[in-house]
Amino acid sequence: MKRSERQITELLEPTINALGLQLWGVEHIGQGKHSMLRVYIESENGIAIEDCERVSRQVSLVLDVEELISGEYTLEVSSPGSDRRLFSLDQFRQYLGSEVNIRLGTLLDGRRKLKGKLVGIADEDICIEEEGNEYRCPFDAIEKANIVF
Repeated sequence: MKRSERQITELLEPTINALGLQLWGVEHIGQGKHSMLRVYIESENGIAIEDCERVSRQVSLVLDVEELISGEYTLEVSSPGSDRRLFSLDQFRQYLGSEVNIRLGTLLDGRRKLKGKLVGIADEDICIEEEGNEYRCPFDAIEKANIVF
C-alpha cells in the first residue's frame, strides 16, 4: 500500500466506523493534476447506495479539512464487489482457499502476475499454489490482489 493510501486509510477509518460501516480499502490513483480516490466500504448487511452517499458526504468533509490530497480529485465510494480487492493480511486470511489474481511490483521467479489458490500466510508472505507450484509473495511486493469470482 502506498504511503498516501495508508495516510488516507488512517484518516478515514474512524469516520466510516462511526457510520456503522467498515473501511475495506482505499485506492488513490494520481493522474497529473487530477486524481481518483476510491473508497471501498463493507457491512455485514451488505452495502446500499444510501451507505455510499453517506460515506461520500462525510469523507468529502474530512478530506476538505485535512487537505491530504493536493489538487483536484474524484471521489468514488462503493462496495468491494464479488471480485473484491484485498488490501490487508487479515483480508488475505479471510479468503484462504480462494482463487486470487496477484500483480507484483517486483519480479518473482521472472513473473509479475500470479493466478492461483491462496493456500497460506507465512509471516508477511502470501502463499499461492498455481498449477502444482507454490509461490511465496512478500506482502509488501503485492501491487494489487483480487478474488477470482
